[in-house]
Amino acid sequence: MNNILGPGALMLDVQGLQLSAEDRELLSHPRVGGVILGLYGRNFASIGQLQDLVAAIRACQPHLLIAVDQEGGRVQRFRQEFTRLPPMHRFGELYRREPKVALSLANTCGWLMAAEVLACGLDFSFAPVLDLYLQESRIIADRAFAAEPDTVVALATEFIDGMHAAGMKATGKHFPGHGSVVEDSHVELPVDARDLEQLLATDLVPFARCVDHLDAVMPGHVLYPQVDSQCAAMSRVWLQDILRRQLGFDGVVFSDDLTMQAAGSAGDVLQRARLAMAAGCDMILVCNDRPQARVVLDWLDADDLPGSDRLPAMRGKPELDWDTLHAGDRWQLAREQISALVGCCD
Repeated sequence: MNNILGPGALMLDVQGLQLSAEDRELLSHPRVGGVILGLYGRNFASIGQLQDLVAAIRACQPHLLIAVDQEGGRVQRFRQEFTRLPPMHRFGELYRREPKVALSLANTCGWLMAAEVLACGLDFSFAPVLDLYLQESRIIADRAFAAEPDTVVALATEFIDGMHAAGMKATGKHFPGHGSVVEDSHVELPVDARDLEQLLATDLVPFARCVDHLDAVMPGHVLYPQVDSQCAAMSRVWLQDILRRQLGFDGVVFSDDLTMQAAGSAGDVLQRARLAMAAGCDMILVCNDRPQARVVLDWLDADDLPGSDRLPAMRGKPELDWDTLHAGDRWQLAREQISALVGCCD
């Protein structure tokens, strides 16, 4: 096997509150480079339990990247003992009335989310969502800051700056924009019939204008037939020609979960993995299906693909442990401000 420059190419999930023998076996494999926690609430019972789980994961391989979807609103995997975060659309609603206040609170929320996640030993949350708001969307909707690209850019930039201040890298999703289609890519294939010129003027604007702030991008499983015949996460046109060359992005690209139904349009899980890696994904996610994860892992091992030297940059740099964080004035004020925003909008 070639010397891997940084973590391996596969991110997977683990099944419970502690690692099983099978989990330890898989996490010790050099082609596994990351773990995503919190799916379906099965990895979190308390702060202490989460910290122990993270420590056990790192004991398998110290370089593993450990991630979570801690966006806020309905996509907040760790809830008990963590600050309740609003859906990002709350900031967009506030922005229309009090833009300066909304920008300040978006920065505070980015810092608060990141500081709490980092204090438990994880590296990053897959955030923020840069999709545009569409009320009818079955999967994005209020996860998006706003329907207007300029508002998304303003609020997302502040949120990212807050994340960076806490020591966390930012991942913009779902490139090139998932918010303007109704269908949920977890269960069906969304198709966006617009051409590239239309997308560049709308959904792509937040990605283009935030490109210098982003450390990573996650493309969505959405088909844009006027641009390419493959979903974005498996498309060289989207990832190489547009994201890398046209927009100038040089950070990490994570696939979205390759077990999602929309990804099935590309074939079986091995075909999806091959396409995603060939398109330029630095790390691919295969979650909620251990047998399929093993199939992909065997292929990665046998094909001797080189590792990505971009991935180590995603490691978190926490400033404070959990107890020190909670004792500080900044956390207490941030929690009060964000909790007030959540409460006033309930």
